Amino acid sequence: MKEDILYHFALGTGTHDFPALFGDVKFVCVGGSPSRMKAFIAYIAEELGLGSPGGDYPNICAGTDRYAMYKVGPVLSVSHGMGIPSISIMLHELIKLLYHAKCSNITIIRIGTSGGIGLEPGSVVITRQSVDATFKPQFEQVILGKTVIRSTNLDEQLAKELMQCSKEIGQFNTVIGNTMCTLDFYEGQGRLDGAICLYNEEEKLQYLKEAYDSGVRNIEMESSVFAAMCNLSGVKAAVVCVTLLNRLEGDQISSSHDVLVEYQQRPQKLVGYFIKKSLGKV
Repeated sequence: MKEDILYHFALGTGTHDFPALFGDVKFVCVGGSPSRMKAFIAYIAEELGLGSPGGDYPNICAGTDRYAMYKVGPVLSVSHGMGIPSISIMLHELIKLLYHAKCSNITIIRIGTSGGIGLEPGSVVITRQSVDATFKPQFEQVILGKTVIRSTNLDEQLAKELMQCSKEIGQFNTVIGNTMCTLDFYEGQGRLDGAICLYNEEEKLQYLKEAYDSGVRNIEMESSVFAAMCNLSGVKAAVVCVTLLNRLEGDQISSSHDVLVEYQQRPQKLVGYFIKKSLGKV
């Protein structure tokens, strides 16, 4: 192509100098919410001593309302919306952006929230493998009418490094475990409180206990395609999510706003520390 238009980012190789804008990027952090990813870039700027305290960080994708993107130094922070389709569109364009910018040795980390299984709320899970709703470590997609199955393993060494960082911080419980990625927040995750529910509590608990016994420690809705696409692209990747509740004890997220905000900062703190350590600033 003479020009590559990254439509959902409102960026294009004909209108933007990708190597000048993004060539120094080494770490990409992605998460569902635009406001959370803006908060992360402000946090990492302060941690790395870049930018001025309380400084504003413009949204690089201001020409669209699909995704938000922020940058400081070698760190790019991008929102991906909710669910597999949304993050998959973002990742296609993000991977092309990094290619056009001639970036190398990139680490991509998804930071987010999840429902825990058998963990105290506020625990952080570093994903070993993303599994589907039948506990298989795979991402299944129909391409040109044919079912394609892709691996969802994540970088083992990166997971260990992140675990070591959490031990050094020593502020919250962190585990390495499998993450179940579902297509839905309600029935797909065995909740009893959706608009439709054709199973009972006993069946729900049996399913969640089977998930726990298979190694699953949390549930979210993006990790499978994230792992699959990063694998195919040869990019080191990790998923770091905080648990907002223990699904064995209920379905509704009832913690106060302040408690939830503090929980959501835990993956940011862990990944921020990892980036500082990687850059020799710890």
